[in-house]
Amino acid sequence: MATTSDIRNGAVILHKHKRMKVIEFQHVKPGKGGAFVRTKLKDIQSGKIFDETFNAGRKLEFIRVEAKTMQYLYEDGEMVVFMDNENFEQLNIPTESVGKGKNFLIGGMSVDLLFDGTEVLDVRLPSHIVLEVTKTEPGFRGNTAQGATKPATVETGYTLNVPLFIDEGDRLKIDTRTGDYVERSKE
Repeated sequence: MATTSDIRNGAVILHKHKRMKVIEFQHVKPGKGGAFVRTKLKDIQSGKIFDETFNAGRKLEFIRVEAKTMQYLYEDGEMVVFMDNENFEQLNIPTESVGKGKNFLIGGMSVDLLFDGTEVLDVRLPSHIVLEVTKTEPGFRGNTAQGATKPATVETGYTLNVPLFIDEGDRLKIDTRTGDYVERSKE
């Protein structure tokens, strides 16, 4: 059985009879008293986030998850359809399981799906993705101190704030973890 020293971001543990994904963790060793681990856990079933503190050395049950690369095909109502790259079987996953990641899915892109047996636990997107701007207002210079932004809508329908120099048709590099603009893509 593993202990708190084995906690890593992305690990899945069984806690309070629920599967929880470790989002953040911090080992704390105060000057007085015993060390402990402060964690932020996400309930995989409900999506709720909990703050939990464990004493150092406490035994935890880790769930072994399997990652499989699959190709995103399309969204069909309340389901998102992925295809296995090896045997070409299609897998339907509820849209709520994908969460905010659906804002960054483009047909044909490869993503990693995490499985516990046959059940899908999580969809892992690449950390950055390049999307084309489909709608934005023209940017006007002047009356700005610095770092002025405007809203822009990308090809997936997601809207984010971008610098004034971004125009329709530009390709943007976006951080999928935060949903923020990173830079104009050279691709």
